[in-house]
Order: sequence, then structure tokens, then C-alpha cells
Amino acid sequence: MARLRFLLIFLFAGYHSGPVRAQLSQTLRLEIPVSATAIQSFDVTPLADQGVMVTTQEGGMWLDNSPPHFTFRKYDTQLRPVWQRDILEDRLMRPVMSFSSGQYSYQLFRGIDNNRFRVIRLNTDDGQLDAFESALIEQMSIQQFKVMGSQAYIGGYFKGRPIVLAFSFFDRSVRVLPGLYANHIEISGLEVDEYNQEVNVLVHSTKRHCQFSVRTYGYDSKLIRSLNFDGAQNSLISGKILPVNENESLLVGNYSSDCTPYSQGVYVTRLRRDSLGFVDGDAAINDIQYIEFSQLANFFNYLKPRQQERMLARANRKKEVGKSYKYRYRLLVHDLIPTPDGLTLVAEVYYPHYRSTTLANGSIRGTDRYDGYQYTHAFLCGFDRAGKLLWDNCLPINGVLSRDLTQKVQVSQLGNKTILAYPNGGQINTEIIQGNTVLQKPEVVRLLTTDGENERVTFSENDELTPWYDRHFLAWGVQKIAARQNYALQREVFYINKLSYTLENELPNLRTATIKKNAEPKR
Repeated sequence: MARLRFLLIFLFAGYHSGPVRAQLSQTLRLEIPVSATAIQSFDVTPLADQGVMVTTQEGGMWLDNSPPHFTFRKYDTQLRPVWQRDILEDRLMRPVMSFSSGQYSYQLFRGIDNNRFRVIRLNTDDGQLDAFESALIEQMSIQQFKVMGSQAYIGGYFKGRPIVLAFSFFDRSVRVLPGLYANHIEISGLEVDEYNQEVNVLVHSTKRHCQFSVRTYGYDSKLIRSLNFDGAQNSLISGKILPVNENESLLVGNYSSDCTPYSQGVYVTRLRRDSLGFVDGDAAINDIQYIEFSQLANFFNYLKPRQQERMLARANRKKEVGKSYKYRYRLLVHDLIPTPDGLTLVAEVYYPHYRSTTLANGSIRGTDRYDGYQYTHAFLCGFDRAGKLLWDNCLPINGVLSRDLTQKVQVSQLGNKTILAYPNGGQINTEIIQGNTVLQKPEVVRLLTTDGENERVTFSENDELTPWYDRHFLAWGVQKIAARQNYALQREVFYINKLSYTLENELPNLRTATIKKNAEPKR
């Protein structure tokens, strides 16, 4: 059997002097050998202080006729094996999307040449598996998948029109949520509200004025209300909803001033319920606050000082003559983070990157090759429970180009301080902030292999990072590793590194390194 190897390292790199001195150290490492004969994909689901689940898929991928085989492995917080479960799916079923909530992880499959679909529910506590199957609308594309209680919500398009299905695990019934199937409408988001047992479908119109709507459905799939925001002046692009108490939620997102995907700033509004549970829609629409990027104190800190001055000077000249300055930023908005004061909004700024093609004679053919998404920076905004902007901050993102548009920057709290981190090429870039203030400037932490300095990473891809529990992060990806004495001998592994933050007064005086090897659990 292949073996899983663990590394316990207290690695302390030099840290930035300043008001806060803290270190991100690599404390554990898990390596799973990658198959040399089968195509594999890996996924990681953090389970807070209950551990972490690693999902390995073989087969059932693009241009692969073999049946999909899933292996689920749970590890504790010391990355020691807890249990393992395997699923060999029908070869006519293909995995589509996954979702995790509470103690359950869900995997959605659909038929290749029929309209059947199946939801696999995995209890992450003990590994118990349940399967639920029914039928989709034929030729429906799938873009959203969420679960609340014993009901799954599947969103997508049928004949170019949006549609959301509610699928009951109890009686296998499928219902279509009303009021969505229309022309010139796109789904911006699908959110389940466990607190109020509601489902919010956020849609926007592609016609003139780009109306944005939040349509809320009860657990019985009936439409409760529809909030419609006219886009004549400012059109809402995205929205995230966070309940702040039993009577109130905040709707936060980004907006455009010209009905395009390019953001002009962020907005926030309150969704307040009366004693009967009805939301005051007029107040939510009329009291919305628009915050232009130039109103954020630190949004442009990813630029050099002279670039910042030039940009703000251009914006001010426009405003002096009564015109608005058009910012052109594409945003990837994260789920809202609840805080004791209210919430934190995190968004990453990116743009599609194209590469010029050089011909044999040395001339440039043009920028006709799409290369991926280039990230420039992330910004954070803190709001109180009434939707008032308290602070903002910025994290430059250097050298990150991704084929898929996914969240790179991860956020974790360390007391009253906020840790920002993102992976890039086998390294972790970090920064510590507190409100508007940068407490510790960006630093880079290199991920070590099992044999530390005696090995070299020759290739790293699919690097990901996520907060885990307390002050710990998980970093993972696929690496090729060679011994420094012999680069010809390489191994390819899927790695998981546990990273932990330590404040200055907690740093030990001793530096130790211990390697421990355990056998992989038998299948």
C-alpha cells in the first residue's frame, strides 16, 4: 500500500518589525501519492475542529468513459486517519457540483444521456452515505446547487431561461420555484437562509435599466416576496445576504453605473422584518447606500503612490465639472463574514488576461489567446449591524494567474486582528490588518516537503488555501518533488499542509523538527 507521510515542523521565518509580530508556521504535512496510471482530482472540505475531509475522484471525467470512483477520507486536526468511504457510481452518471453544510457533504450527479440525477449525502461525523434520485427537466444546464435541511435546490437554465428546482429528499418530489422562468433574466446567486428557513434567488435583467431582484421562497417553495431594484442610475451586479438578528438582514454587493459588469463601488441596504415577519421592501430600496471606490480610504493601495495620485486626480477633475468617473473593475465577491460588530465584505479584483501570439518572423499577431484571470488585489469593508461603513483595507495580489475564477484570498480572525492570505506557486502570501491599519506588511511563507531542505519542489499546481479552525489554515495542491541530490527521481503527491499563526509572546525558544510516518488506511 502507498503510505501517507506526516511532517511536524515548527518553522519560524524572519518577521516584519512593527506594532504586531506574528508568524505563520507550517506545523503538519500530509502527502497522498498521485496515481501514475489514472486521472485523479482532489478536493478538501474543512470540518473546523472536527478535522478535514479529502475527496479523491478517479474516472467519470471529461472524455473518460470509466465510471466515477470517489474515495472520501476523514482526518482529525493532527491529520491522522479517522475513516474512509468509497463510492463507485454508475458509468452513465457524471459528477456536477458539490456542497457542504453542517455535518453533511453533498455530491450532485446527473445522467449522461438521460434526465436522471442523484444526490449523495455523506455524514462527515461517521461516514454514513445516503442516496436520493429523481429526474431533471430535460436539457437543463446546472449552475447552482445548495441544500437546506432535507431539500436540495438546483439552479440553471432551460431553453435560455432561468429555472430553480426544489428537490425533497423525503418524498423525491421535484418542484419548480415560480416566477423565474422568463426571457432576459439571469441568475446572479442562489442563497439558502438557515436562520429564517428561506431561499433567496438573486436575478438581474439583461434588458435596459438592468433591474436587480431578490426573490425569496419559503421551505414550501412558495414565493414570499420580491424586492426589485431599478437600475436606471445604479444597477446592482451581485448580492449577498447575511442575517444579523431575528428581525434584520443586510444585503451587500457591488454595483455599476452603466448597466455593465464593471463595478463602480459597493452597496449595502437593510432588510427589516415587522412583528408579522414581513420585510419592508420600500425601505430596503429607498435607503440603499452606494459607496464609490474613491470613498474607500485604502482601495487603491495596491497601486504605487504616483499611480494612486493620478487616478484620484482624474476622478476629482470629472466631479468638479459635474461628471462621474467610470471605474472599470471586475469583482469576485465572497460570502459575507459575520463579526461581533456586523459583517466583513471581501472581494477580489481581476481581469481576463490575453497573451499575444508571436509569429515565426518575430511579428506580433495580436492578443487572441485567452490566458486566464489575472488578480490585482483584494479589498475588505467592515460594516456595523445597521449597514454603516466602519473601515476598509486592501491586500495586493502579486503574480496570480488562474484558468478558473475562484476565491484566492482567505480571511481568518486572530483575536481583534484579521489575517489575509493567498497561495501562489507553493508559497503562502500573508498580511495582518486591524480595521484600516496594516499591522504586518505582506510576507511570504514557503511550504516545505516531508524532507524539508533535502528536497525541491519542481512543479506545483492547483494551490488552494482555506481557514480551518482557531488560528489554523489548510493549504493544499499537487506537487512534483525531487531529491536535491538526484532530480531524475521525482514523486508526485497531493499535499495538505496545516499552517498555524503564533503571536510574538507565544513564540517558543526551541526550533524542532519531527517526522512521523503512518500507514494509509486499507480500502
